Amino acid sequence: MIDYMEITQRLLAAVLIGSLIGLNRFARHKAAGLRTHALVALGAAIATLTAVVEPGADAAAISRVVQGLVTGVGFIGAGVILHNNARVQGLTTAASVWAAAILGIACGTGRYAVFTIGFFLAMCVLLFGRFVERGIARLLHWRPASGGEDEADERDL
Repeated sequence: MIDYMEITQRLLAAVLIGSLIGLNRFARHKAAGLRTHALVALGAAIATLTAVVEPGADAAAISRVVQGLVTGVGFIGAGVILHNNARVQGLTTAASVWAAAILGIACGTGRYAVFTIGFFLAMCVLLFGRFVERGIARLLHWRPASGGEDEADERDL
């Protein structure tokens, strides 16, 4: 049985991780910000934790909860993707919502190394991915594709 302190730590970790990812999206004026990401991560952690602490819960039961979360969060992510005159926007934010849910699942299961390393890598992608893409494009003399979040992100710099 997991004690209240462990439950609190896991849920706080989910809120913290979701909040920090959401803060990145909020700073870039995206549709899903701090509250959305924090609540998605918290909800995923609660659902997973509930399955984990259920007496008699086995790996199959936990697996079904995780499968449902991964699928269900896709609908939230789809809500932040916009199609506007052959331009698609919001894919990175949708992916970050999905990643927040997965990190929430890791928090709920108490996989501290997994969610710590996963969070670090997710933030590296969100903070530095655009610069890496631009550097590669310049190196290979590529022109950026029209549309997407990068054009909007450039205005936010």
